[in-house]
Amino acid sequence: MRSWLFIPADSERKLARGLEAGADMVILDLEDSVAACAKNQARANALAVLKERAGGRHAGRSPAIFVRVNGLAGPHCEQDLEAVLPGAPDGILLPKAGGGRDVARLDARLTAGEALCGIPEGATAIAAIATETAASLFALGSYAGASPRLAALTWGAEDLSAELGARAVFDESGGLTAPYVLARALCLAGAVAAGAAPIDGIYAAFADEEGLRTECAAAARDGFTGKLAIHPAQVPVINAAFTPSAAEIEHARAVIAAFDAAGRPGTIGFEGKMLDLPHLKRAEKLLGRAAVAAASKAGTRK
Repeated sequence: MRSWLFIPADSERKLARGLEAGADMVILDLEDSVAACAKNQARANALAVLKERAGGRHAGRSPAIFVRVNGLAGPHCEQDLEAVLPGAPDGILLPKAGGGRDVARLDARLTAGEALCGIPEGATAIAAIATETAASLFALGSYAGASPRLAALTWGAEDLSAELGARAVFDESGGLTAPYVLARALCLAGAVAAGAAPIDGIYAAFADEEGLRTECAAAARDGFTGKLAIHPAQVPVINAAFTPSAAEIEHARAVIAAFDAAGRPGTIGFEGKMLDLPHLKRAEKLLGRAAVAAASKAGTRK
């Protein structure tokens, strides 16, 4: 999944627009974008969207649907889960995750909820926002083995900056300051270690297409496989950035073919360079991402 688009679930207008934006994943948001007085309406709207999908209303290319519930420590999470699980969302996005233990707690709650709703056990995936508290930075290595449901980890700077008491997230040149460079890198490593998709955080300047394109290119370069979006206009840029190009695919196939022709030794000569097994693994991963992107473009949820 390349593009993960947040949609405030209390707005029927934004829901309708977001579902047609071409995102691979839409996140029906019950948390930060929804005021406390609007939580019940947001839950009802989210359930309605899920039931409409189950009834075939969203024919053709249909995005996967996750629901961002409120954090486990707050008063709203249990109500969120009870409200939306009957609609069988593809997954739950857990904010303010404190590590693998929180994912395991959510896993147990989903297992019980699936049983009550007649949903096959394990059908509801989990994604987690893994860097929103200071303590969470020390737990990025704990997600491995926490739950077979864990599909993705992503990161965020705003809640973390508020907790740290930071005056800014970006420096004078527009780059992330050191604490958030660290958080981003730990999220990437923690996700890969857990066998989950690493998803880059939001780009808040939704009208700055060129800035978004630059940030997406850096994220794809570093190993992220997708990015959060906060506006439908960001979706095409994100999808393009995280779709391997024809040239990249051709090169990856040529690398694999060269290793195969040589009997897959530890090293080969290729186009005047010495390649070893990490180059082969990188090529195989790129082709895997290309296949996922193609499936997402066709509307096949993976």
